Order: sequence, then structure tokens, then C-alpha cells
Amino acid sequence: MQFCSCQHKMASNLTADEEAGWFVSQKEQPWWQWLLRRFIASGPIPRHVAFVMDGNRRFAKNKNLGSVIKGHEKGFVQLAKILDWCSRFGIREITVYAFSIENFKRSEDEVGGLMRLAEEKFQKLLNDSEKLDEKRICFRFYGNRTLLSARLQKLMSDIEERTEKFEGGRLNVCMPYTSRDEISRSFETIRTHVKEGKLNVEDINESMIDACLDSGCGGTPPDLFVRTSGEHRLSDFMMWQAADTHVYFDSVLWPEFGYYNLCKAILNYQYYRTTVSKMSSLNISEETTWKMNFSGNDRDLISVKS
Repeated sequence: MQFCSCQHKMASNLTADEEAGWFVSQKEQPWWQWLLRRFIASGPIPRHVAFVMDGNRRFAKNKNLGSVIKGHEKGFVQLAKILDWCSRFGIREITVYAFSIENFKRSEDEVGGLMRLAEEKFQKLLNDSEKLDEKRICFRFYGNRTLLSARLQKLMSDIEERTEKFEGGRLNVCMPYTSRDEISRSFETIRTHVKEGKLNVEDINESMIDACLDSGCGGTPPDLFVRTSGEHRLSDFMMWQAADTHVYFDSVLWPEFGYYNLCKAILNYQYYRTTVSKMSSLNISEETTWKMNFSGNDRDLISVKS
């Protein structure tokens, strides 16, 4: 109970600008957060954590916020804090499931509100030039962008171009995304290359499919997969990349996923890490590996002989 009270105090320390933005100040941590981090950091820390940020709508309903969008706004504020906490732990890559293609089936008010919220937050990110240069986080967007407005697509491209050289960490935002759609588009890329005579059917292997995924632009498989809100489903999220990933479910709603919850997830990963490592070692390396060169909307497959 003492941990929870500390988390609520931390939330009130954010400035109005931080509540609207992607980054929070690196203020001194409370003693209990510092102590927990020191203890946990003595063990292996996941390099890449993927989050299914579930529970924003239920949070809005439980707190009588009047609109589900208010719940999503609270969820974004929590994301900014979690990005800061992950950075303190040395976690280099984070992937978040921001919007599923299936979410387009929700009400027009909610979908429209989410799209406006995304535009606002992406524009805010571009405007925070000083913070971008300070944090040096590379942003990438996974998903079928053709389903979004031209304005959103432009904002995404501008953010990727603005941050592509940054090496201070990596944040992958999945929107609008499902694994089935991603894998389907990967095969369509391969089909196009074969049709244009750039590839032979005999060249197709697992490495090529992997390179043609959205994560083929330098992403790595997640070490830890976290889903909040008590749901025990993967919801068509990174199904290809997460084949050997440790999965952790937490019953707390995303806007209430605090520092202590993150620590528990990392500890759970550490406890089961040996088993996960054994599974990964069973993978068979292929003779020819592939990588994808990205230039704007153009994609070019290149073989790398091992």
C-alpha cells in the first residue's frame, strides 16, 4: 500500500507541458524507486519491451470521466512516465500497441477522438525540437498507414525522418496494426519483388519474411511482452516477432500501471529468462539472411550471405 501512495504523489509532479508531451523530466526518484531499481538492475534487464496498453476505456468508466477519450488521454500521460522509467532501467527499445485495425469497428465518436488525439500528440512531438534533440529517441511506426488520414501519415513520416539518426533508444508505435495485416503486407512485398524479377521464388525463406515486416527497419524481437487490464490475450500483436518472448499479464488498468507494476514485470522476466533463452537457442540459422533498406516509402531487399 505504501508503494501505491508514492505512485499517486509522482503523478501530481508533472507539469502541464509534460502531461501533454512525450517526455517527462529526469527528476530525482523517490528512495523506494531508486532502491528497487538498484536491486532489479543486478539481474538481466530486457533490451526490448512490448506493451499492450489495455484498460483506458474501463478506467474512464470507473472514474466517471464522462468520455472514453479522457481515459485514452490518461493512458498517454502514463505512457510518458513509463518511457522515462524504462530509460532509467536501460531498456533500449519499446513497442506500444496504440491502435488496432479492429478498433475501427468502435463508435465514430471514439475513433474520431482517437485520431484527433494522435494528431495532437504527434504534432506536439515534432514541435518539441529541444526535447527530441535531448532524448535522441528514434521513432518508428508499424502498421497499415493507408487506413489513416493524409495528415496523420504526413506527421508519422515527418517524425521518422526527424528522428531516424537518433541512437538514444527506440520507440515503435503500432498504429493501425494487427499481426495478420503485417504478415500479409510482408508477403505482398515479396510477391511484388518476384513479379518485378528482383527475386526468385526459391530465395524465399524465414529471414526474408522477417525483413519485410514493419520491424524489418531495424527493430528487434521483444524480450518481454506486457499486457494490462487482466485480459489474457495477445490480440494479434507482434505474433511473428514474439515467438520466443516472455509474456506477462497484469490485472491493473493501463493508466494505473505504475513503477511497482513495471518492476514486477521485469522481475517476472528475470525469473523465467532461462526457459526463454533455451527456446531461443532452438532456432535454426539459415544460410542466406536478408535485410530491408528503407527510403521513404521505397523498400529494397538485400541478401546477406552468412
